Amino acid sequence: MRFAGRRWVAPRDLQRLRYPADSAIAQPLNSGCYLSIYWITEGRYDDHIRWTVATNQRLGPDGRVYNDRTHVYTAFQAYDGCVYRDAEGPRDIHALDYPFGGLVLEVVDAVGVDRDALWSWLRDEHVPDVLRGSGAAMCLAFHPMPLPTDRQSFVHDLPGLDRRLTLLWFTDGSPVDEWDRTFAGLDDAVAKDDRGKVELVAPFVPTVPGTERYVDELR
Repeated sequence: MRFAGRRWVAPRDLQRLRYPADSAIAQPLNSGCYLSIYWITEGRYDDHIRWTVATNQRLGPDGRVYNDRTHVYTAFQAYDGCVYRDAEGPRDIHALDYPFGGLVLEVVDAVGVDRDALWSWLRDEHVPDVLRGSGAAMCLAFHPMPLPTDRQSFVHDLPGLDRRLTLLWFTDGSPVDEWDRTFAGLDDAVAKDDRGKVELVAPFVPTVPGTERYVDELR
């Protein structure tokens, strides 16, 4: 049911870059050190939900589910589309397999327009402008769906699901290299058009599977 996945991490130096201070997603802003993303095969969402719930119910009593953690922004999300910097190169289905150097998570709430109108503007104007000549190769967009009623008790929906979009910017190198030029002012760029409010911009780099790299740099 999952056909690709990747885990990302935000050491202290990346946590310090997050904004805005009044984020509706992360309080405090350094909440959440890891980001896990999976593609779910189209048409298999219900199967995946059943598998996830059943697996957690089986592993939980055995102490095999780590509950001593904070879920900052956990959601199943519907895919809205992708904007590319280049005509050729990795496409959306390759995003979690291609060795990108980093990822920037951006959460935007629609303000004054509905979510579809916000996405149309982002897709056709804002995102292409940001990607042009940058070190970001693509931007994938999603909107969160309500969590299932039989979800685990340690995850919950955040208010505002009906107006929210999640953008994933994949960068060729470290997002630090692109921060000032590409990502530092995304909130101002969105706000000036009176269509949305940026609720979180947070950079990550890939974890190194099988190692504890970055663990001593989280807090």
